Amino acid sequence: MNPDQTDEYYLTVAEVAQMLRLNQQTVRNWIDQGSLPALRVGRRVRIKRSDLDRILAEGYSAGSQAEPDAGPSAEDFWGGEPVGVAEPVGVAEPVGVAEPVGVAERVGVAEPGAGKPADEAA
Repeated sequence: MNPDQTDEYYLTVAEVAQMLRLNQQTVRNWIDQGSLPALRVGRRVRIKRSDLDRILAEGYSAGSQAEPDAGPSAEDFWGGEPVGVAEPVGVAEPVGVAEPVGVAERVGVAEPGAGKPADEAA
């Protein structure tokens, strides 16, 4: 065995999640995406401590300014000139306003005396 590897040990997904105070599924997602190297032994997954330390060190950016990406910034969203206005397409004008209907007509119940001859309605 190589002397450099004697101090190497492996962590479980649960241990990594607990160390970073994350959900275990987040750690599994990183492994599935290839962001975090892992060794699969059957259905079990192990993460080298040195790989985890390296990934954390690469992602650590205390006090350093990251180079901005090409996407829009918060200033673009909240301030400045509008970049475009959505125009309504194919908006139909309302045909007419519906007349209110009595409760009896809505539920299909005839008003008292409706449908009877005039001499019987009274």
